[in-house]
Amino acid sequence: MDLHIFFLPFLAPGHMIPMIDLARVFAGRGVRSTIVTTTANVPLIQPTLDLANADDSLSHPIQILVLSFPSFESGMPLGHENLLAFNDPEVTPEFMTAINMLEAPFRQLLQVHRPDGIVADIFYAWASDLAKEFGIPRLVFHGSNTFCTVVSGALSRLKLHESEQAFDVPGLPHRFQITWSQLPEFITKPDDSMKRLGDGYRTSYGMLVNSFYELESDYIDLVKKGSETKLWHVGPLSLSQQAEEKAARGNAASISSDDCLTWLDSKKPRSVLYVCFGSLGQCTTRQLHEIALGLEASDHPFIWVVRNAGEPSEWLPERFEERVIGEGKGLLIRGWAPQLLILNHEAVGGFVTHCGWNSCLEGVSAGVPMVTWPLFAEQFFNEKLVVEVLRVGIAVGATVCSHHKEKRAVVKGEAIKKAVDELMGSGEEAGSRRKRAGKLKELANEAVAEGGSSHMDVSCLLDDMVNLKASRGI
Repeated sequence: MDLHIFFLPFLAPGHMIPMIDLARVFAGRGVRSTIVTTTANVPLIQPTLDLANADDSLSHPIQILVLSFPSFESGMPLGHENLLAFNDPEVTPEFMTAINMLEAPFRQLLQVHRPDGIVADIFYAWASDLAKEFGIPRLVFHGSNTFCTVVSGALSRLKLHESEQAFDVPGLPHRFQITWSQLPEFITKPDDSMKRLGDGYRTSYGMLVNSFYELESDYIDLVKKGSETKLWHVGPLSLSQQAEEKAARGNAASISSDDCLTWLDSKKPRSVLYVCFGSLGQCTTRQLHEIALGLEASDHPFIWVVRNAGEPSEWLPERFEERVIGEGKGLLIRGWAPQLLILNHEAVGGFVTHCGWNSCLEGVSAGVPMVTWPLFAEQFFNEKLVVEVLRVGIAVGATVCSHHKEKRAVVKGEAIKKAVDELMGSGEEAGSRRKRAGKLKELANEAVAEGGSSHMDVSCLLDDMVNLKASRGI
């Protein structure tokens, strides 16, 4: 296919990984796909691209073009070119200044390479203006789901005031309640930057969503009925990964895939609980201690991924490693883990997740029910989708939405044990939950297969892009 598309991911793992997956999907359809990123992020991307490019079915290898990150001009420390470099996952004003300063060097790349379109993360508000300047379509990549878009829109139309009384979110296909403390700041304290992002979305050619029609059809239909913006659902993008790529996805894992799979192979089917709070999710020392108590008390074998937590002696109960880890009841992974391989192993029967959309969708695609533990951003909305709409999850009881771990209420070990036991149990409701999760796995795989809803959306989008190029006389 005679198309060349630039892919511009936001500089955070949860945004970069699905954008690379999307580039791979396009490349698999014959599109010349180029990832544009900054110097320090190339080592994070290159191993995954090397594996993807080893696929003989790709007509063109996926390329990388590099932008110089404006550290000095924006007041950012050298090397801090990804949110992983911060101890706090919140996007700072300096970081956003740097993101906005990437417009000029990106313009230069457009002048030299003249791509036929841009897929840019929603955080690059200026990408729509550049696309218009060059007469090419800008497609917004939305790292969340359509449910979140609908809920955010409904909340923005309300006159909200701070209160701990739960309230209904009106005008939605499903009824659910939420509290003020569970709302993200882009709802409670909208600012000019959010308006710019909204303007960039509204002036784009359309939006790509890492989701699939069968997962949230009521909300997709609602958006398509009430908006003129084009919408394509192209996920789950993680299903584009081959086995080798699943092992290498993101940073280098702190445990070998073979060691992890060997440990899982020793466990019974659906007996293992997987616990992970994403690339940016952090917990206080006290909260980590309570998680350890809850996992030990629940008495289910587990894999627990912990990042940026200091020395285990500071937060693990006394003799926990000897009593639990040493006896083979649990596997503690410090750093990155091969999440896709773990979730898709037959021994895994539950997933404790921070409700980042990538993790939620990976859990859905693996057919694994979830204990939901949202931390910040739109994660409480994702919890509502998983627990109350899809009914494949159990809420652990998180109450405060905040990037700052110290501001979130501690969830006690007893509550963690209760949620885990309910999720992993053998009762009728647990069985029904597993059946629903298994059905969603089938639907996810059907969506990306030839003739499926997401496969067809990608086909329609690429046909549009080809026609747009032809109309420009190129």
